[in-house]
Amino acid sequence: MTEELSSKPGNKKSIAFITRAAPYGRGNSKLCLEMALACAVFEQEVNYIFLDDGVYQLLRNQNASDIDSNSLGDTLEALELYGIENVCVDENSLRKRNLKAEDLLDNIKLVDQNTISSLLTQSDCVFNL
Repeated sequence: MTEELSSKPGNKKSIAFITRAAPYGRGNSKLCLEMALACAVFEQEVNYIFLDDGVYQLLRNQNASDIDSNSLGDTLEALELYGIENVCVDENSLRKRNLKAEDLLDNIKLVDQNTISSLLTQSDCVFNL
């Protein structure tokens, strides 16, 4: 008996990644980024959603050299090159942190809670880090 894996062309899965952690200190941000890139390499549809302190990952001109770390910013700016086109940030999380769209990297979609709920509902799998 053959079971169809997905209704999407080529058995693609829609995978959502929710990242809530600040960019440095713990490894959650980097882990989430690496997982999203791995899925994109295998041509899966990736929705990358930044909530809560995760919005700090998207700030422009980050320099992590003082803490002996690499900035995630360069890789985040290149997500579209990896086929990750749906990169979203929760506008409420930005507002609570007194941040504006101009503070963020380019090509980030500001979305509300309803849009995030829709993306998660449409996803075959959700990772929440």
